[in-house]
Amino acid sequence: MTEMSSRSPSTAMEDHYSVQYDRLDDEPLSVAVADAVATFRDEAVTELEPLHYSINADALERLFEPRANGLRSDGSVTFEYSDCLVTVTADGEIRVESA
Repeated sequence: MTEMSSRSPSTAMEDHYSVQYDRLDDEPLSVAVADAVATFRDEAVTELEPLHYSINADALERLFEPRANGLRSDGSVTFEYSDCLVTVTADGEIRVESA
C-alpha cells in the first residue's frame, strides 16, 4: 500500500495496525479506514466488503469532521468491519485489530 499524504507513518504489529489520519485533508475518513483494514488484512481494498455494511460512513465522517469551533478534541468510535475491530479516535488515530 502506498502511504498517502493524509496519514503519518503507521505502526504495524502482529496483533494490530495503527495509522494517523489528518482530519483536515481532503481524503474521506471512510477511505482511510478501508485502507487501514486492507493493510492489516494484507488484502486489496477492493476485496473488502463495503464499509457501509458495518457503519454509516456519512455519520462516521460527520462525527470527526472539523466544526465551527475547531476540531473535536476527545471521543472515539469502535465498530467491527471485515472481521476486524476498528477504533477511530478524535485525535485522528485509526487502529485495526482482529475481532
